[in-house]
Amino acid sequence: MTSATSSAPPEAPAASPAAGLIVSPVGADSDLRAALEDLKMGRYLAARDLLIHTGLNWSLLARRCHLLVSDPGARGVIKMWRDEEPHSRHASLLWARALTHGALQLHREGKADDVVCRAAVMAHEEWNRAATLWPDSPEPWNGRLQLARLPYDPRFLDPYWRSRTQPWDRLDDFEMSLSGPWPLWAEANERHPGDRDAHHRMREYFLQHHGAVPALQYAQWIVSEAHTHPELLMLPLYARMDLYRERHRSSQRGAAGFWQTEQAHRVAMRAFTGWFSPIPDAEHRWLSLWDLNYLAHALVSCGKSNAARQVFNALGPYVTPQPWKDINDSLGRSRDWTDEFLHIRAAVLK
Repeated sequence: MTSATSSAPPEAPAASPAAGLIVSPVGADSDLRAALEDLKMGRYLAARDLLIHTGLNWSLLARRCHLLVSDPGARGVIKMWRDEEPHSRHASLLWARALTHGALQLHREGKADDVVCRAAVMAHEEWNRAATLWPDSPEPWNGRLQLARLPYDPRFLDPYWRSRTQPWDRLDDFEMSLSGPWPLWAEANERHPGDRDAHHRMREYFLQHHGAVPALQYAQWIVSEAHTHPELLMLPLYARMDLYRERHRSSQRGAAGFWQTEQAHRVAMRAFTGWFSPIPDAEHRWLSLWDLNYLAHALVSCGKSNAARQVFNALGPYVTPQPWKDINDSLGRSRDWTDEFLHIRAAVLK
């Protein structure tokens, strides 16, 4: 997944000399790790087999696709696969993701608008192609949602926007007044109700265009339903971290007490009891490493050591930089974030 942002771009796996710490969002997914190595060698067969065997586990498919395109050096191999197997829906998904990442990167770097626009058009065209190859997949709609972060009219990302009868950017729900690309979100959820990627892309949209408070409002609205999909109970933790970054990126004032509120405790424990706890230990290796790290951090920050211990055990030797690095930097700690993480983990596991 993630990422991860939910999902920040993954860093190359790096082992810390202390306690064998491995900095990587891949975790125990050995098949994904093998596919990533294969791409670095200029081969795509392992990636093709991996995605075929992932089947219709949409959350796992999205996370694996995200990580497969995370290395810019692998994108040429993905393009080669797409050209050699033009009817492969997995190759089209990966190439569309790579083009989307490229367009967003160009925008972050402040490139000229015409350059960003051309890159966005290429990505959009590939998502249209992927949707034709795999109409039942939520992935093309999630990709369009991700492109909606760019400063263009998101209606043009929706092939059906001219024929929709409801106001395009409004949801028919009096509890949700935020304006956004709701039809894109709805199409993804129609194909996979409660789709994790769709909800994180929507959170990122609100964060990008309106700020952390609306993003948190969206996340809280999602989990306000009695029968929320368990995986989505993590959304408010990501949104609260967005708000933390917005408020404390350059100021330590009040940072230490940000998580010491009744609402923060409630959100963290609801994610723990409603999402993490029911999952058998044998399935922990398939969970998003970003989700586990965000949950472990929230539980530690709220003083829920017993619950945090279970999440750290599920993490094993793996860690993702976020949210630990941003927290460490914002508090002005002198130790490297990995050293601080090891100190926190050791205190919880003692």
